[in-house]
Amino acid sequence: MADRTIIDVLLAELERDPTNASVRAHAAGLLHDAGESQEAFDLSVVGLGFEPANVDLLGIAVRAGRACGHDQKADGYAQLLSALGGEADEPSVDDQPATDAEPPTAVPLAAGGPTTPDTVDDLLATWAESDALEEPEVGHLSHSTTMLSDVGGMAAVKERIELSFLGPLKNPEMQAAFGKSLRGGLMLWGPPGCGKTFIARAVAGELGAKFYEVGLADVLDMWIGSSERNLRSVFDVARNNKPCVLFFDEIDALGMKRSELRGGSGAMRGVVNQLLTELDGVSSDNDGVFVLAATNHPWDVDSALLRPGRLDRSLLVLPPDQDARGAILAYHLRGRPADDVDVAKIAASTDGLTGADLALIVEQATEEALAESIKTGKVKPITTKALAKAAKGVKPSIGAWMETARNHATFGNVDGMYDELSMYLRKRR
Repeated sequence: MADRTIIDVLLAELERDPTNASVRAHAAGLLHDAGESQEAFDLSVVGLGFEPANVDLLGIAVRAGRACGHDQKADGYAQLLSALGGEADEPSVDDQPATDAEPPTAVPLAAGGPTTPDTVDDLLATWAESDALEEPEVGHLSHSTTMLSDVGGMAAVKERIELSFLGPLKNPEMQAAFGKSLRGGLMLWGPPGCGKTFIARAVAGELGAKFYEVGLADVLDMWIGSSERNLRSVFDVARNNKPCVLFFDEIDALGMKRSELRGGSGAMRGVVNQLLTELDGVSSDNDGVFVLAATNHPWDVDSALLRPGRLDRSLLVLPPDQDARGAILAYHLRGRPADDVDVAKIAASTDGLTGADLALIVEQATEEALAESIKTGKVKPITTKALAKAAKGVKPSIGAWMETARNHATFGNVDGMYDELSMYLRKRR
């Protein structure tokens, strides 16, 4: 049984971040499977405008395009997909039903052939002899080599992580003395593009633990019960790979407030309940599993997720300070021809920009230097002047987020969660 709620959640997430290719491909695929091929085709075509070489979106564009009659466009996408080494997973000619073929006739079972089980015991015996279905791969498990020292600036953020999270976890003898279990939960929140995922990787590196990254599209499924099964599988993988940092991105979409789930949103209530159950470790031991989550919208997260024993610590990750901006610029300039760039000067003039904004500045300056190099036939390095020019044209991308955050910090700060955000906003007036 299909549930439209999962698709609606994915589409709502796309409204927040239209460039999220994995969520877009997942939503388009579910729409196509649900018979809404035209909507799936339109969704994938818009995504290809952001990432023209995305093989997942190309595959869906081919399948959905053929299903809704856009054969010429589908052929073009198929050629591009083939050039990128992908396959459209289209049904072969032999699989197509013949329009004028004779209807199949029933063939009697031969003596001694397969029979229909008569009893429950016979049915169970038949299943026991068959191969079990393989659990689908969910998320991405890796070893993180990133350390907190690789995070430029953000001294206050790193100090809080060290004191309130890493310190106790890296001293198990102290934990044993105080009777504290070796587990923890931390929610990183703040405006988009400020390095929450990078910090989560650094935490895994500091702990010497595996980094298990799980996104929204990895968990949500259109079939009722499948999303809960995916969540259970995620936690099982994390428990089998201890020590492990289990990182949930976009936790506001997986753990949204149940009070706001009404009508046909029953499937999402089940997802939130399953997440709470897994965090509590009711049926398993979560020691050695450190759950981190990131969100741009903490006000949309169910309050039950933030109770003690779950994601009981939260950390605000704000736009990078000047030292961090200098480190980010230097990181993106690494390996590119640069003419003694004054990174500190550019960092001082880019207050309020996120890491993603700074990356865009470097990209625009690089494009200018590349164009000049092509014209002259000689490599023209990136200059401080080019970076300064690019910086003037890049506006902070978090203006809308700041306005929303200001409303919540002003009118929704009941338990003091937004105190730090309120102080930051007052300084920026």
